[in-house]
Amino acid sequence: MLFVIRNIDKPDTAALRAANRPAHLAYLDEIAPKLKLAGPFLSDDGQDMIGSLWIVEAPDRAAALRLATGDPYAKAGLFESQTATPWRQARGPTIG
Repeated sequence: MLFVIRNIDKPDTAALRAANRPAHLAYLDEIAPKLKLAGPFLSDDGQDMIGSLWIVEAPDRAAALRLATGDPYAKAGLFESQTATPWRQARGPTIG
């Protein structure tokens, strides 16, 4: 089953995000078989990363959230919130 993971950064955490970015990218490489799509949310001016959206394949919501909370960004306390919502693709190029 596919899940949309929505990660929202705490305010004023750009330095924390930058410090943990190499570990975060390595983690995304590690979970690549389950990660179908990922990218940052941006500030209105497009200059700052303020969260992220992932689409992951997992057997259930708990497993999807384990992927999300295993992210070094989450472990470092970057996120104000993380959610996992079941999702089904209806249009566009096939994911996964």
